[in-house]
Amino acid sequence: MSLVEQTVFSVSEVNQLIKRLLDQVPQLQEIYVRGEISNYKLYPSGHHYFTLKDENGAMRCVMFKGQAQHLRFRPENGMKVIAFGRISVFPRDGAYQLYCAELLAEGLGELHVAFEQLKEKLYKEGLFDASHKKPLPKYPQRIAIITSPAGAAVHDMIRILRARYPLSKVVLLPVRVQGAEAPPEIVGALRYANRWKVADVIITGRGGGSIEDLWAFNDERVARAIYDSDIPVISAVGHEPDVTIADFVADARASTPSNAAEIAVPDQKELRHRLAVLQSRMTQSETARVQYQRKRWQELSHKRVMLDPMAFIADKRMLLDYTQTRLSALAQQQTAARKQRFGRLCASLDALSPLKVLSRGYAVARDERGAVVKNAADVDIGERIDVALGQGSLLCRVENRNLGGNDDGKNI
Repeated sequence: MSLVEQTVFSVSEVNQLIKRLLDQVPQLQEIYVRGEISNYKLYPSGHHYFTLKDENGAMRCVMFKGQAQHLRFRPENGMKVIAFGRISVFPRDGAYQLYCAELLAEGLGELHVAFEQLKEKLYKEGLFDASHKKPLPKYPQRIAIITSPAGAAVHDMIRILRARYPLSKVVLLPVRVQGAEAPPEIVGALRYANRWKVADVIITGRGGGSIEDLWAFNDERVARAIYDSDIPVISAVGHEPDVTIADFVADARASTPSNAAEIAVPDQKELRHRLAVLQSRMTQSETARVQYQRKRWQELSHKRVMLDPMAFIADKRMLLDYTQTRLSALAQQQTAARKQRFGRLCASLDALSPLKVLSRGYAVARDERGAVVKNAADVDIGERIDVALGQGSLLCRVENRNLGGNDDGKNI
């Protein structure tokens, strides 16, 4: 058979032919494939591309954005999964691949995987840090409860709140707590409570159930709304063994909704007991203080100052007179002592006075300059000197000098 008699296909035609053949096989249109994810890539378009492999082979897979939006976990390399979808050929490349409609985590379950992945993500971002936890108010005036109005949990919380602390006002913000609509409603209620400051503390949660029933409180949007809340939030989801992402982010975690009501408010019985104890202590303290003041008053009432108020002034007057007398005597003693000392000093000065010496027959000679003449050599012959006597003075002229100290019979 010649080439002219043969039908020649283009590459695209062959790929389309193979695609039609594969699309006509029913087993390949709804097929489950188990394998390990590798070469995982998430494109900006929102499409997921990866390879499923086992010990002996590999298969290219794609999951478009529309189907990927329903994923509850983030695929990762090395994760064992079961992929559901159809096998067909991408005509441009001529390679067959699995078009995934669903992707299930094998082993632990997709919800558990999604829980652990979100938990790790928020932990790394710091949403669980204790430094971000806000303290609960001791005596809240208003309490907001964000939960389903039809559940038993809300009635238990309201009953306990009224019994423990009837002074607080309860504000119910009804939301759905299960299903796809639950997370947006819970987020909206949290934002509403913060915007309008409807309460001092918020309790959000629901009763127990399966992990699917509690999944609204594992939603990332709910977790971030709790973290962004300016009002302290108590998470009360399920029973004590149940743990959700909301429990890690909230400012306080309650094991049950009833426990949340107990945490949110004090017990009025304990408050009454505490007030009674304080009242008793105050009464005892005031009684003791009054008794002490009465005893003190009795002691003071017998003192002399209270019996005779002027006695104090009289004592001070006597002390003043005594002090004045002592001061006068001391002043007289000091004056007499100083007079005696003055007399002694005057006598000493009088004894040393040159006039006293002159009165005994001595004389003092002074030269023309007024200096005392102590040596005959200090004056010249013919010089005038002034001779002071005990009574009066003489103006003399030097006629001669005796420098040897013996009188030679010559007169001055």
